[in-house]
Amino acid sequence: MIATAVFVILPLCLSMAAFSDLFTMTIPNRVSLILIASFCILAPLSGLGWEMIGMHLAGAAIVFSACFALFAFNVMGGGDAKLLSATALWFGLNQSLAFLMVDVAMIGGLITLLILLVRAQANTILAIGLPVPNSVLLAKKIPYGIAIAIGGFMAFPSSPVFLAALEGLK
Repeated sequence: MIATAVFVILPLCLSMAAFSDLFTMTIPNRVSLILIASFCILAPLSGLGWEMIGMHLAGAAIVFSACFALFAFNVMGGGDAKLLSATALWFGLNQSLAFLMVDVAMIGGLITLLILLVRAQANTILAIGLPVPNSVLLAKKIPYGIAIAIGGFMAFPSSPVFLAALEGLK
């Protein structure tokens, strides 16, 4: 039961955040709150030690500090900052750097380029009748929750919580 919750909650929350960001350019606060609360409940139950949980909290605090600074300078949206911090909680101090630098940054750059290309061809896309959300065509910002979600999906199988839950199944 614990392993099932671990395997379902993070991917489900990331999916909800990505779709919400794509269609409305907002990420509901409840998604980040669910991620934080479920980590606090599931991490000890899945077998992570208190020192490891402390390292997860430290990693999330560092990510939150960096995201808060980016939000203050209007570089990052508040929903993206909260989602990234809550997701980093699931990866811990060591894994958060890999998750952020490799997965989220790389996917974020590719999604940004794709959206800029779509916006440059907006007239053609509308003339053809392709179903593209207005948030992608008209908004001036990039729905970065999509990159956070894809990066989370890519990094999740190597996260300490996932591995601890997998060990619990054996």
